[in-house]
Order: sequence, then structure tokens, then C-alpha cells
Amino acid sequence: MPPLRTLIADDHSLFRQGLISLLRTRRDLVTVVGEASTGREAMLLTQRLQPDMVLMDINMPDGDGLHATACICQNWPQIRVVILTASESEQNLYEAVRLGATGYLLKSLDADELFDLLEGIQQGEVAFTRTMALRLLKGLVHPKVSTVTHEADEALLSERELDVLRLVAQGFSNPQIAGALHITVNTVKAHLKNILHKLRLANRTQAAAYAVQSGLVPPPTLNLDNGLNHPLG
Repeated sequence: MPPLRTLIADDHSLFRQGLISLLRTRRDLVTVVGEASTGREAMLLTQRLQPDMVLMDINMPDGDGLHATACICQNWPQIRVVILTASESEQNLYEAVRLGATGYLLKSLDADELFDLLEGIQQGEVAFTRTMALRLLKGLVHPKVSTVTHEADEALLSERELDVLRLVAQGFSNPQIAGALHITVNTVKAHLKNILHKLRLANRTQAAAYAVQSGLVPPPTLNLDNGLNHPLG
């Protein structure tokens, strides 16, 4: 298999240089094509370089790694984003996966384990250490809904955007939403675009799941068979 053309996004230059030196010992596995020190730079370089993979830190200036992950996964879904961070926060782990990250690795892992996980990425697998995978599984089985976080997110949405989000979660198509709210289909698409941007979601499926999880609609009304995987429908 060809090596993964990789962009490294981390605001610590010393760490980037050390990682690049390490990855150069496995040129069969990884080719570093660029470096970014901010979230915004990571997005711009991803657009220009179109790498196979982005190794993404979370805590960076000018747009953090999670925001950059959401942008990349939404606009270039073929590019694999692997979080490489010092943060063991379960909230960051869940958020990264929700936004589309292919893996979540800690900077404390050793070189052999890193290469093993990257070989999995090269073969189309996901990249999670056993500890992170167990935490993720635990979160899926026993999800923790943060009412405070959801209320803060919902405060970003206008009343009309909340109306659109509720109808999306009930399985309404764009024409159906337009008819129900007496607006045009283009206006519905504009509202959806704003909703996805404000909530840092990638597509209608995630928007519908968010609406159910936050209590905007009851779970029985959720319908995922109505074109929800398209970002805007």
C-alpha cells in the first residue's frame, strides 16, 4: 500500500519536529506533506494539499482541533482525521468521534503502538488505543447528556432554526419542512447550513441525533431513513 500522505496539526513546533523525525523512520507508512500550527491553518492546508490523513491536536489557537475536524470531515469526508492529543477528556473523545474523527490517540503512547495503529489506518481501520476504545464503548452504552451544554448550544439557534431542527429530527424532507413552515426550500437549506455550523455537526443524521439527545423531540419520532446522511438534504 502507498504511504499515507499526512498533515500534522499541532501548535508546539518542538512536538511537530519530533513527530516528523519519528515518522520518517517509517517512510513506507507515512509521508509528511505539511505542518499546521493553528486550527485555521489546518483547514486551509487540508484544502490545498488534500492529504490522506491529518494528525490533529485539540488545543490550538485560531480555531481548535475539534472545529477543524468538523470542517474537514464535512467538506472532505475521504480524508481521515486522527486526533493526537494530551487530553484524556471523555468529552473531547466523544465530541471528536461525533464530528467524524477516525481515531483518538494520546501523545503518551509509545512509538511501536503508534505505528501499529497507523498501519490500521492505512488498511482502512480506525485508530483507538484499548483504553480509549473502552471509554468510547462505555459512553455509547451509558451516554451522559449535558443539559447545560445543550442549553448553551441551543441558545445559539434562532427560533426558526430550532423549528427546522425539530422537523429534521422527525424525518421531514426539505420540501416537507418548507411546506410546514411556509418558507422556501432554499431557505430551509440556509437554516440547515447555519444549524450544522453553529452546533459543529457534519450532517442531518448528527443533527437529528442531537435533537433527540437534547430532548427537542422524543426518541420514537426519530427517522433516519429520509436522506439524513446528506449534509443538507
